[in-house]
Amino acid sequence: MIVPRRGTIQHAVCPALRLTPAGCGRIAALVLSVGDTAPDFEGTDQNGQRVKLDELLAKSAVVLYFYPKDFTPVCTAQACLFRDSSAELRNAGVQVIGVSGDNQSSHTKFAETHRVPYPLLSDPDKSIQRAYEARQLLGLLAKRVTYVIGRDKKIRGVYHHELSAQKHIDAVKKVLAASPM
Repeated sequence: MIVPRRGTIQHAVCPALRLTPAGCGRIAALVLSVGDTAPDFEGTDQNGQRVKLDELLAKSAVVLYFYPKDFTPVCTAQACLFRDSSAELRNAGVQVIGVSGDNQSSHTKFAETHRVPYPLLSDPDKSIQRAYEARQLLGLLAKRVTYVIGRDKKIRGVYHHELSAQKHIDAVKKVLAASPM
């Protein structure tokens, strides 16, 4: 949630208190930080529609989450948690976008199987993942990282945890509660 300086991720329960949950500690990894300007991106979703950050932000704030692979247990849980919270997030003035390196066909099947109501962007050349520093060591898979981007294009929240999908949605809700979009 809080990234106090580039190069280190500090997971926090409360941005104001900078609390760190037991067991998470610090993870040496590069991600963008709270306050950074979100990089522009353009991608194709599971329905073949082009999606651009500027067009999204013209309508609402954005929750942009990166995940390694369709149809894997934690990735499926994460997509379903965002699906189940999509109405609440929409009411808070936020739209959800998922990104992975999977192709459009995989995203289509994944979205249909799990009734995902928001865009899942294919990033086969990893350009969006690179721009958001969401690549794992050696560039093999995407990090499981979630960004909350305000309509002013500033990053309002960052959260990274590889094994807990629930912590991502909880972190997003805490950012929204602390700073309505």
